[in-house]
Amino acid sequence: QVRIVESGGGLVQPGGSLRLSCAASGFAFSYAVMTWYHQAPGKERELVAAISSAAATTNYADSVKGRFTISRDNAKNRVYLQMNSLRPEDTGVYYCNGYLFGSAYWGQGTQVTVSS
Repeated sequence: QVRIVESGGGLVQPGGSLRLSCAASGFAFSYAVMTWYHQAPGKERELVAAISSAAATTNYADSVKGRFTISRDNAKNRVYLQMNSLRPEDTGVYYCNGYLFGSAYWGQGTQVTVSS
């Protein structure tokens, strides 16, 4: 059974940092492309960051370049999103996604609120 569980969200002041974690099981994690998506209130889900299976390649949305860092630990079946210099517009639900052989696996998301 595929399971993806995000954690690490919370309330943070503008300029602060959070580290999101995604624990995956039930599929060949080390071969999957892993991504983080952000869904702001009332808006569509958008890709934030992606990392290739061997972590050789990372990609970021322009809005988070230089502030967010995606990483993975294939030995632990985990992917992380380090978020620095957070802004109010970063508020929303962050979802972890695994893509492998045409199948996409989603978690339930973790809420991030950036507010003073």
